[in-house]
Amino acid sequence: MPAYSGTILSMARKHVLIYTDGSCDTKSGDGGWAYLLEYAGVQRRASGYEAGTTNNRMELTAAVKALEALTEPCDVTLVTDSQYLKKAFTDGWLKSWQRNGWRTASKQPVKNKDLWLELLELTSRHEVRWEWTRGHAGQQQNEAVDTMALKARKSRRGIDETYPAGSSARTRASRLTSSS
Repeated sequence: MPAYSGTILSMARKHVLIYTDGSCDTKSGDGGWAYLLEYAGVQRRASGYEAGTTNNRMELTAAVKALEALTEPCDVTLVTDSQYLKKAFTDGWLKSWQRNGWRTASKQPVKNKDLWLELLELTSRHEVRWEWTRGHAGQQQNEAVDTMALKARKSRRGIDETYPAGSSARTRASRLTSSS
């Protein structure tokens, strides 16, 4: 069952579909994040690099960056392959952590509190529906953001581009290649 965060639903809001992913090499600490936004036949893709990070931080960063890219309050469906990200919102983890002074059920400090606070602020502006997809299972947009996050991590730089959603894979690949 999808869960929502944010404020009152508005029929006048634009519906934006967002896919996010993070990537991290645990040995080096190099990380990458990526998102893909779809609205009205247009896609915007962006990715970035961060040193000294974790995979969970990259998953959260991807969601932060995607929601920051929205210029007005929207109805958002955010699709992630991170149970950590989704369940924090859908299973009440965030409410519990806040109620417990940002401590987990085992009384440990919540990791990535800075990013959770950013996400709480950003989700208060939008009506967000959280969905989970299994990673590496062939879901096209999830595979795309996975590839982008990995490329950002390995190349140590990201991309930011917008193009028609129907453009060919060859066109997208050439733009991805020329942007890096």
